[in-house]
Amino acid sequence: MKESKLSITINKSVVEVFGFTINPKNTPQWIKHLEVEETNEWPPKIGTIYRNRGPLGQWSEYNVSAFERNKLFELVSNDGNYHVRYTYKELESGNTEMEYFEWMKQGELDQPFTQNILIELKTEIESKS
Repeated sequence: MKESKLSITINKSVVEVFGFTINPKNTPQWIKHLEVEETNEWPPKIGTIYRNRGPLGQWSEYNVSAFERNKLFELVSNDGNYHVRYTYKELESGNTEMEYFEWMKQGELDQPFTQNILIELKTEIESKS
């Protein structure tokens, strides 16, 4: 699979969903195979570096390639091959529709996200008061 697109509706405002998903301290709460995530600066902007570590101690590094507060957040791997884009849309109900789109310029996705990961995100965000 070269690309994967998933979406979910979260019963929180777009401000809350965006803020939660860009905060590296929250990432291991919903992406369970990551032990830690950090950035080189806060708040993030285009050019910010996100680093995360998986269970085998390997670090991966990504650069913010697009950033529009409460609308769009995109990361690209250092080699420019892997991309992930989060798109946020506020619904009339005050809830948020979030789309997760990941793709490879060359090759296949090794471990594409599943809907279960987004359900975990929804559960985490909605449990916050």
